[in-house]
Amino acid sequence: MATTVVTGANRGIGLELCRQLKARGEEVIAVCRTSSPELDALGVRVEAGFDFADAKAVGRLASRLQSATIATLINNAGILRGESLDRLDGESIERQFEVNALGPLRVSAALLPRIAEGGKIAIITSRMGSIADNTSGGYYGYRMSKAAVNAAGVSLARDLAARNIAVALIHPGMVATDMTGGNGIPPQDAARGILARIDALTPATTGRFWHAGTGEELPW
Repeated sequence: MATTVVTGANRGIGLELCRQLKARGEEVIAVCRTSSPELDALGVRVEAGFDFADAKAVGRLASRLQSATIATLINNAGILRGESLDRLDGESIERQFEVNALGPLRVSAALLPRIAEGGKIAIITSRMGSIADNTSGGYYGYRMSKAAVNAAGVSLARDLAARNIAVALIHPGMVATDMTGGNGIPPQDAARGILARIDALTPATTGRFWHAGTGEELPW
């Protein structure tokens, strides 16, 4: 049976994506560093213990999923830390690059042999990675890492077009999760919008940057 893989699945948007996919009758593999009681209660397959900043861990994940046929890969795992110009933290910035930019690229490449022809890859990114839309500055690591993953997603779309695998870069909106201090829209609404964008994704719209809630195409 074709499967959807969701990373960063133990809470927030990832948990809600798993819940809604399960309710739709889809087979779900939920991947995370540490599971949660809420995730365990969903009745989906949970693969815990994977740090997406660790290339070896991503390789182990590929081995664990070697018998899966993946219809959709949702790269949702990410971290947000705030740096200002007078409080730069190189280690924090590097960690965000490892998780937010290199993580989705590593996971997509490692699981590519398992993704069916005609499958889909979604990268949950952020409008904060838009250079054109940056009007407030700050958040150097997060903004830079999300701009980098946007660039990676466009390259994936070009490289995978021959296999008819479509790629979407999706901004979920500001969502009320631990990452945002509980500010924003409910995760249920964000997940619903994300799935709508993935459902609508086709090879003709691959490599574009979408707002989950409105369906608006966003500037780079």
